[in-house]
Amino acid sequence: MPLKFPNVVAELNLVSTLALLNFASGYRVPLHVATGRGAYDNIRALLFSFYLTSAEGSGADNLLSAKGMVTITRNKVAELMNIPIRQEKPVPGMPGIVMSEVGGPLLELVDLVASTLVETGQILLNGGYPDLGTFVLEALNEAKREADKSGTTPLVPSEVILERLVKAFPAFQDMYLINEAPVYIFKKALLLIHTIVLRFETSKAVPIPDTGTLPVFADNVLPSMLVHLGVIDLSECTVGSLKGILLDSKDQLNAFLSSAPVPGDAPGANKAPPKEGPHLSKEEAFVLRASAVDACELIVEAAHSIVVPEDEEKQAWLRNIKLPQLDGWLWAVAKDRLDYRSLERFVETATVFY
Repeated sequence: MPLKFPNVVAELNLVSTLALLNFASGYRVPLHVATGRGAYDNIRALLFSFYLTSAEGSGADNLLSAKGMVTITRNKVAELMNIPIRQEKPVPGMPGIVMSEVGGPLLELVDLVASTLVETGQILLNGGYPDLGTFVLEALNEAKREADKSGTTPLVPSEVILERLVKAFPAFQDMYLINEAPVYIFKKALLLIHTIVLRFETSKAVPIPDTGTLPVFADNVLPSMLVHLGVIDLSECTVGSLKGILLDSKDQLNAFLSSAPVPGDAPGANKAPPKEGPHLSKEEAFVLRASAVDACELIVEAAHSIVVPEDEEKQAWLRNIKLPQLDGWLWAVAKDRLDYRSLERFVETATVFY
């Protein structure tokens, strides 16, 4: 991030809070209409605003501190995100007269952001932590102590950090019961652990987690892309309304699997707001996201099983590709390739998990 930090904990705090608020995918279309940006870019801009308008230290005038988090209001979030939460409605029986009232397609999102920050801030205060970064650093150090006991690797076990995050904060408890069996996704917590590696691996300013066995970070992008690309087949799915959603023709599928079109000729090149995808229930969304986790496991297994001649350096990456790398590639092409970016993605609102 293009910001200057007074210390490592301040940077870790911003990275951790960004992971905490890394949701809003269900409001992608209204966010594009209101701001011209997608969900993640809006949340990232909000974190920039928090940082740039806050004082240093752990007082209430630092909105990224625990004391600052508990003061966050609906109006403050809407102001910093620069999105409307009021709408004008005609007054019945009075032609030409309108009345402004709280509402609109983004009010629910604003309330989710505010309530998540207040809830997390209160948990941190109750635990004696000045901010989320301090909590995460403590979890990293705890994991390091576990690693030091075994002495087998300089990397620290990710599961220690994951357990601390999930047990402490409801906003990281991305799990659900389907047919009485638990389904664990933990998208935001796992992505935070991976982000710590990407950000601090060179400097070694904090203990570095071992992310070699992490699954993908399943949101709505990965499963939607895997359906569009023909990897996940929903044509005979019996769960809720999932049967046949996001189904494309064979011609469309062939186009998606071919080289990227010339930017000026690609659908969506005019930067129009994306088309809203099918709305799913919580159970339907969890089934589809869990399917993406399994599908990506199979993709990586298949890649590792391909026999690549030693002299074929261009294909050597197949032998070593890991799930976070596959996740990063799918997410990047979904955003950067224009014909992919215009594809529908499934929608789940009222969730703080992705």
